[in-house]
Amino acid sequence: QVQLVESGGGLVQSGGSLRLSCAASQLFFSLYDINWYRLAPGKERELVAAMRSEANRIDYADSVTGRFTASRDNAEDTAYLQMQYLKPDDTAVYFCNLKHRSNSGISYWGQGTQVTVSS
Repeated sequence: QVQLVESGGGLVQSGGSLRLSCAASQLFFSLYDINWYRLAPGKERELVAAMRSEANRIDYADSVTGRFTASRDNAEDTAYLQMQYLKPDDTAVYFCNLKHRSNSGISYWGQGTQVTVSS
């Protein structure tokens, strides 16, 4: 059974940093594109980073460009989202999403991790 386990969220002051992890099991991790989404109260879900399976292309939302860095370790079947210079507007539940690169529709979601940035 495929599992995605997220960790690394928490409470941080404005300007601080956090690193989210998304550990996968029971799938061929290297064959999946990795997306990071966030959902804040009263707002629509936002795609903050999209990374291809080869990690040769990473797209970021304008709101996080220059502050967030997505990466992956295929040997460890883990994806990361390094977040720096955090702002209160970054407060949200963050989700990792693995989508098979074949566009077959195979997709898995992490359980979400809460990030709270205090002013």
